[in-house]
Amino acid sequence: MRIDLHAHSTASDGTDSPAELVAAAVAAGLDVVALTDHDTVAGHAEAAEAVHTLPAGTLTVVPGAELSCVVDGISMHLLAYLFDPAEPAFAAERELVRTDRFRRGRAIVERCRELGADIGWEQVQRIAGDGSVGRPHIASALVEAGVVATVSDAFTADWLANGGRADVRKHETDPVEAVRLVRAAGGVPVFAHPGAVKRGQTVSDRVIADLAAAGLAALEVDHTDHDEETRARLRGLAGELGLLVTGSSDYHGSRKTVRLGEYTTDPAVYEALLAQATGAKPIGG
Repeated sequence: MRIDLHAHSTASDGTDSPAELVAAAVAAGLDVVALTDHDTVAGHAEAAEAVHTLPAGTLTVVPGAELSCVVDGISMHLLAYLFDPAEPAFAAERELVRTDRFRRGRAIVERCRELGADIGWEQVQRIAGDGSVGRPHIASALVEAGVVATVSDAFTADWLANGGRADVRKHETDPVEAVRLVRAAGGVPVFAHPGAVKRGQTVSDRVIADLAAAGLAALEVDHTDHDEETRARLRGLAGELGLLVTGSSDYHGSRKTVRLGEYTTDPAVYEALLAQATGAKPIGG
């Protein structure tokens, strides 16, 4: 089995619609793909509809989300799989994070303009389409304006990186509280790209230990933002803390160069994650 547990659609900052993501997963030879848009489940219904048009057994979609968290002033992301999307406390927190993205997006655009970038809010909204506006959409606007050459080039201290000149903080959940919310909604929490130093400062091993004690299930170790040394260190840490190890592409369509299915999760680990979930079930398969 080929299993990719981290992918985005146009419901957040990917360039493939949920249905297109399903088709891309089939084309990539995946057996399982997780739809993990930022702080939203808006793409789940379309993905489910697309899966149900396929022959039985072609593809399984794991419904999930990627949650924005902060601890000790450091941003981090938590993947949540197979939770009950209607559970009130977790739904309210996702809504709070999602609505604050709008305020933050406008503020970042204004800062970019103050720094000399000829971009506008309407332009960013056009790029985002029906998705929730995020920094990758603003990065695409900077590319359109000729300010930077690529989306990745926008995520530097000069522009959109955490703590960069144009960065604006948004509401983010304490990760220990996020783990508890996910578990209370019957879901399974996994720390996304915990060693991605190219994105900015990363949390300490002490924080990861605190998350493990709160109910964290796994670390996303095999990821494009981790070099071999980082992966080895994280595998060791996961072993010490009794955590599972996953691998995922963090696919965003054409917005990033990573390919769907470029990194994958071991089938035994996938089954172990499924065994922990009580809030929802995979779709199709």
